[in-house]
Amino acid sequence: MNATPTAALLTAPAAVPLLAAAAYALTPVRAPRPVPVRVRVRRPVGVGAHTGAAGPLPDRATGVLAGQGAGEPPGRVTGMLPGQAAEAPDGGPVGTPARSPGAPVSPRRQPAAWAGLVSPLVILLCGGLLAVRVPRTGPLTAWSGLLRADALSVWMLLVVGAVALIACGSGPAYLAGERAAGRASRRTAWRYQVLVQAFLAAMCLAVVTANLGVLWVAVEATTIVTAFLVGHRRTRTSVEAAWKYVVICSAGIALAFLGTVLIYYAARQAGVAESWALDWPTLVAHAGRLDAGVTRLGVTLVVLGFGAKAGLVPLHAWLPDAHSQAPAPVSALMSGVLLSVAFSAILRYRVIADAALGAGFTRVLLAGIALLTLALAAGLLLAQRDHKRMLAYSSMEHMSLIALATAVGSPLALSAALLHIAGHGLAKSAAFCAAGRILQLTGTSRIGRIRGLLGRAPLLGGVFGCAVAALLGFPPFGLFASELGIARAGFAAGSGLAWATAAALLLVLTAFAALAARTAHMLLGPAPERPTSHSRTGTWPLLLALVACAALGTATGPLTGLLRAAAGAIGGR
Repeated sequence: MNATPTAALLTAPAAVPLLAAAAYALTPVRAPRPVPVRVRVRRPVGVGAHTGAAGPLPDRATGVLAGQGAGEPPGRVTGMLPGQAAEAPDGGPVGTPARSPGAPVSPRRQPAAWAGLVSPLVILLCGGLLAVRVPRTGPLTAWSGLLRADALSVWMLLVVGAVALIACGSGPAYLAGERAAGRASRRTAWRYQVLVQAFLAAMCLAVVTANLGVLWVAVEATTIVTAFLVGHRRTRTSVEAAWKYVVICSAGIALAFLGTVLIYYAARQAGVAESWALDWPTLVAHAGRLDAGVTRLGVTLVVLGFGAKAGLVPLHAWLPDAHSQAPAPVSALMSGVLLSVAFSAILRYRVIADAALGAGFTRVLLAGIALLTLALAAGLLLAQRDHKRMLAYSSMEHMSLIALATAVGSPLALSAALLHIAGHGLAKSAAFCAAGRILQLTGTSRIGRIRGLLGRAPLLGGVFGCAVAALLGFPPFGLFASELGIARAGFAAGSGLAWATAAALLLVLTAFAALAARTAHMLLGPAPERPTSHSRTGTWPLLLALVACAALGTATGPLTGLLRAAAGAIGGR
C-alpha cells in the first residue's frame, strides 16, 4: 500500500464528516413556499368592508384583504400578507393545520437529513479496509507521523462508524417527531446536522492521531460541539445541563492538559526532541528514561481528566444531566462512543505509565476509580425514576467495568474490555434511540408514568427491552461474552484483583436488579384502551444494532485477529 492511499484512509474518517458539516453550514435554510390562507370573515350585519381608492384594504382584525374572492362562497376570502409564509414550529408554513404529536413529519421529505449517513459509511469503509491491512503489516502512518493507525485505532474507528450509523440513521425520524411536537424547526434541524458531523470529525481525529497534544485538542473539541447539542431544545433544563457539562468537562480537560504538559516536560528532560515529545510511539519507546515522579503526577492528572469525559468519578456529575437532555441520537453517540473514545486516551497513557513506573501504579489507580464509579452507579440506579437518566447511570456502570479490565491488564482482560466497548456502544445506542421515541410517544420520561409499552407499541417496546437485556449481559449479546471474560481475567490475576472483581460482581448484580425492575415496569402492565399511533420509520437502525451486538456475542469472526492485535497494542502481552 503506497503513501497516497494510506494517507487517504487515515484522513477520510475525520475529513469527510468535517466536509459534511461545512456543506450543511453553507447550505441555506429555505423557507417553505407560501400557500394561500383561507380565513372566514364574520361581519356584523350592515357593516361594510374597509375600502380605499385603490381597492380593498387589509382588514385590521383579520389581516387579510376584505371582500369576496372570485368563486369563493360568501364569508370566505383568500389573501396573504408579507410574513405569512414564515415557518411554524413544526416546520410548515403559517396557516397550515398543525400536525398532531402522533403524526410526525415524514423523514422521506427530508433528503438532506439522510445525507448524514455518508460520514458513518465512510468511517466504516475506512475502518474495514484498515482492519484488513493493519494486523498483517503493523501500524500505518501519514502526514509525517501525525496520523497513525494501529489495531486499537482501527477497532475504535469501527465502533465509531457503527454507532454513528445507528444514531444518524435514527436522526431523521427523531427530528420529524420533534418538529411535529413543535420542539424543533427546520433551522434547529439544520444546526443539529452541522454539529453532529463536527462531533464525528472530532472523535475520529482523536482516534487516529499519534500526537497526544492533538488528541487533547480533539477531545476538547468534542466538549465544545456537544455542549450546543445538549442544549439543543433551549429549555431551562437543557441549558442548565449544557452549562454543567461545559464546566465539569472543562475542569477535567484542564487536568488532562496539565498532565499532558508534565509528560511533555518529562520527555524533554529525557532527551526526546521537541517535535517528537508528544508522539505516542516515541514516548513508549523512551518511557524507561522518563522521570518517575513527574510521570506519576502527569498520568494521574490525565486519568482524572480524561476520566471526566469517560464518566468516571470524581468528575462524573455532568453525565446524567447531559444524557437526559440531549437529543436521543446525540445521547446514543455520547454514551455509545464518546465515553469510549475518551477512555481510549487513558489506554494510550497506561502503556507509557506501565513502561515507566511498572504495572502496579495504574492497576491500583484504575481499580480504585472503577470500584468507586460502580458503587455510585449501582446506588443511583436503585433510586432512579427517569428512564434516560437510568441509561446514563448504566453507562457509568459499564465504563467502570472497562476500567477494571484495564487495571487487570492481561491479554484476556484487555480483549474483553475492547469487546465490551463495542458491545456497549451498539446496545446503548439502540437503547437511547428507543428511549427518545418512547419520550415522543408518551410525553414523559418518568418511569412511573409509563406502563404497558409492549401492548402500546410492540415493536418499539420490544427493541427497548432487547437493548436493556443486552446491557444486562444476557446471552447471546456481546456484553455477556465480555463480562464473562472480565470476570475470568480478574479472578486469575491474583488475590487483590480477585477481591476487587468479586466486589464488582456484587455491585453489578445490584445494578442488574435495579435496571431490570424499572424496565419491566415500563414494558409490562395493561395497555391503554386506545393505543397511541406512532411512526415505525427509523426502527431499522435499532434492529441492526441489536443484530450486530448479538453477532459479537456469538463469534467475533474476521475481527478476532484485529481484537487480539488491539489488545497487544495497549500492553496485553
